[in-house]
Order: sequence, then structure tokens, then C-alpha cells
Amino acid sequence: MPDVWIGLDANARRRNWWWTGFLTLICAGTAEATALSAPATERWWWVAGVGVFWLIALFYMVNRGYGRTLLTPNGMKFRTFVSRRSIRWDEITRIEKRRHQARSGEWWDLCAVRVHGRSLTIPGAFASSQWDADLEEQLVVIREYWSRTVDG
Repeated sequence: MPDVWIGLDANARRRNWWWTGFLTLICAGTAEATALSAPATERWWWVAGVGVFWLIALFYMVNRGYGRTLLTPNGMKFRTFVSRRSIRWDEITRIEKRRHQARSGEWWDLCAVRVHGRSLTIPGAFASSQWDADLEEQLVVIREYWSRTVDG
């Protein structure tokens, strides 16, 4: 089987950048409101706290938006903004779709459940809708690669 890349398409990356910009505006507004309303002795602690939260959230959004996975006959190669990781097909027991829920909404992603160790989220495979066609297609392709290698 030829190597296949799993990742977000251009529209999904654009939406991810849009939400990153929205988060930035919310954090900037919160920092500004805090700076104007907090007492002078406490002001910079609150602004710094909002800034640290924003940096962590920004890192997460960029890392999530540019994460990709290369499917090869030997296994999967995960590539994110800051890391590279490989996992062989024989180390995986199943590929599953997982739901995450927060106050702001819910999202789905794909995970590789390993024989030993913790399960790994597959970079480049997430959606904000349960029945997203791209996510379902990615799930089918990954399971097909995995089943051909394990069964054959």
C-alpha cells in the first residue's frame, strides 16, 4: 500500500486559525478589562495569568492545526508542530473515535489504543461534528491500513 497522509484540509485549518484569532481577542479583552479594573497591586498578576493561559491555548491550537500522520505499511508516523513519533501497527490493538466535551462544546478525534502504554491521539484527525465526513473517511483509511497489516 502507498503511504497516505492524514491531516486537516485547507478549510479546516482556516477554521482552526479563525478560532485561534477569536480566542486571542477574548484573552486580549479579558487582560484589558483586568488591567483597567483590578487594584494596582494585583493588576499585573491577573494580566500575567491571562497571558500565560493565552500562550498555552495558542500553542495547543497551532499544534493541533498543523499535526499530521503518515500511514505506511510498517506503522504510523505522527508529526506535530514540536514533535515526531512513530508507532508500529503490531503495537496497536484498535483505532477508536473518541468524544470530548467541555463547556464551550464538544469535539471528536481518533486514538490509537496500544497493547502496552497509554493510547495516543492521532494528529490531524479531529472534527467538531460527530458525523463529519472527513473524520469518518480518515477512520476508515486508518482501520484499513491497520487491518491489512495485522491480518495479512
